[in-house]
Amino acid sequence: MIAVLDYGAGNLQSVRNTLDSIGAKYELTRSGEGLRRASKIILPGVGHFGQIMRALGELDVRETLTGRIRSGVPFLGICLGLQALFTSSEEAPEEDGLGIFRGTVARFQGKLRIPHMGWDQIEPVRESRLLRGLGQSPYFYFAHSYYCPVVAASAATCTYMVPYTAVLEQDNVFGVQFHPEKSGELGQIVVRNFIEA
Repeated sequence: MIAVLDYGAGNLQSVRNTLDSIGAKYELTRSGEGLRRASKIILPGVGHFGQIMRALGELDVRETLTGRIRSGVPFLGICLGLQALFTSSEEAPEEDGLGIFRGTVARFQGKLRIPHMGWDQIEPVRESRLLRGLGQSPYFYFAHSYYCPVVAASAATCTYMVPYTAVLEQDNVFGVQFHPEKSGELGQIVVRNFIEA
């Protein structure tokens, strides 16, 4: 069973629509019990880093979520769900991230428009199960003001003023900065690849 963690994210319905469109079996959960039953976990996310981390604490699922990820359960973080995997974020320095990966999520600085919004191209840097069948340098839909650093687990980058992690993939842990649920057929392929990985 795929558990979609419902902490109140604004893109939850779009994620559900994508899962429905590919025939995936899933359930929404707001509890540690639901996460413990899950064979795969999806953490959607839009909004504020502090909000998502506080919500995970208020639902009392933070330790269970981290434990399930560390135990090898396949996990997909979308946008803010990817950023939550890191140690901290400049958006809410007072809140600790999940700490699965070391590094600080930073705010874009420069002359281009912030947020980075719209379709943009990603550049794979190594083989990726999430990007299987998508060809070289596909385009996806982005909407974010903060970005994850490039780390050893980065499978693809995007450049908007600076290069940053667009796809993260290490063992059972997957994350995307773009919104597959807003990226049409290619986004559906990414979600299907996660389910089949």
